[in-house]
Amino acid sequence: MSRIGRKPINIPAGVDVKVENGVITVKGPKGTLDFAYNQNMTVEIKDGTVEVTRPDDKKENRSLHGLTRTLINNMVVGVTEGYVKELKVNGVGYRVQKQGNKCVMNLGYSHQVIVEDTQDIKIEVPDPNTIKIIGIDKQKVGQFAAEVREKRPPEPYKGKGIRYVDEYIRRKEGKAGKGK
Repeated sequence: MSRIGRKPINIPAGVDVKVENGVITVKGPKGTLDFAYNQNMTVEIKDGTVEVTRPDDKKENRSLHGLTRTLINNMVVGVTEGYVKELKVNGVGYRVQKQGNKCVMNLGYSHQVIVEDTQDIKIEVPDPNTIKIIGIDKQKVGQFAAEVREKRPPEPYKGKGIRYVDEYIRRKEGKAGKGK
């Protein structure tokens, strides 16, 4: 039995969960999320918890069991607390600023890189070297953060570029001088 899949998901106060026709809808203080889960899984709401069960021990169903439970739990956490990815910008002259709903980045190119807020994702710039990406859908927040990081990935020689706050950049030694 899946150790993650069999854990019930507690529904906090202020969160409404509905299951209809293979689609689970989670509504909370920060917004609403929908997820069409696999029809092999059974999702039930009992006594303020959501339980996910599987029909048998086939490999596909075992894989989907933990996945379905985790995705539903991420939805519940998203509509109550939300998700934040924090990025750091390193490099001389590299800086970020917010102008309206646009994030303007100077990343050493001959032009500025501009990224706009989307309907689901908000960008905050607490200081010129930090970007916070905020949203309720964990997958969209992670994808958007990856796309922003892709604008100037960190390089291993000087460590310049955009990196996640908890990311470690393995540094390389530069070229060795001529032998004497």
